[in-house]
Amino acid sequence: MTATIHPSAVVDPAARIGEGAVIGPFCVVGPDVELGAGVKLLSHVVVEGRTTVGDGTVIFPFASIGHRPQDLKYKGEPSRLEIGRNNTIREHVTMNPGTEGGGMLTKVGDNGLFMMGAHVAHDCILGNHVIMANNATLAGHVVVGDHAFFGGLSAVHQFVRIGAHAMIGGMSGVENDVIPFGLVMGERARLAGLNLVGLERRGFSKDDVRGLRAAYRLLFASEGTFADRIEEVERQYGEQGLVADVLGFIRSKASRSLCQPRMEGGG
Repeated sequence: MTATIHPSAVVDPAARIGEGAVIGPFCVVGPDVELGAGVKLLSHVVVEGRTTVGDGTVIFPFASIGHRPQDLKYKGEPSRLEIGRNNTIREHVTMNPGTEGGGMLTKVGDNGLFMMGAHVAHDCILGNHVIMANNATLAGHVVVGDHAFFGGLSAVHQFVRIGAHAMIGGMSGVENDVIPFGLVMGERARLAGLNLVGLERRGFSKDDVRGLRAAYRLLFASEGTFADRIEEVERQYGEQGLVADVLGFIRSKASRSLCQPRMEGGG
């Protein structure tokens, strides 16, 4: 099936356009762009830079994809933006390629939903099934696990890691790493518990969730040091899969500290 290109679209002859792709009115596609099979640019979409868009992804009007990063250190290096398959990218979304200081790559997984005005900055690495609600923003070098959810108007500081299945509450400012399955909320976001709704929706067993909740209570208890509590969680629950994911995340190399619950009494 040949691609369909509207007469008003400006598509560089060097661009690689997959079978069945649809490029709507007033779109612009640059010379180093590759659009996979069945990709749809509905109208007024700009895709520039060394950008790959995976099969079946749909991009809505006025999205700006692949333009140079918003980083003053960027000097025109040939960095890339890779977008996976079957994503939905809504109006006014911006996604930027990587930089020399961050591995030269911004990567977005498969089956994501990026609602109006969401921003994925340079050198971010996103997993699959990520949802970013309206005007949610990621600063540079953010790493996001599968099935993470970002509420509207939330913002994530550069170099932060967001664990798989985590939920970021709307209008939250996230300055520190969020554990897998964590729920964070607040102007300066604090850990507010586990993303129990997400766990249920993903079909995790009751036994797995029960063990994760017990490990969470022990991990963020007030007694002892955090290092001691990590060891105790490992001893009691380390063989449970979900808990092992959390412990592995905590022990991984990180640039930011870990998002913690607010201490009772306002600490």
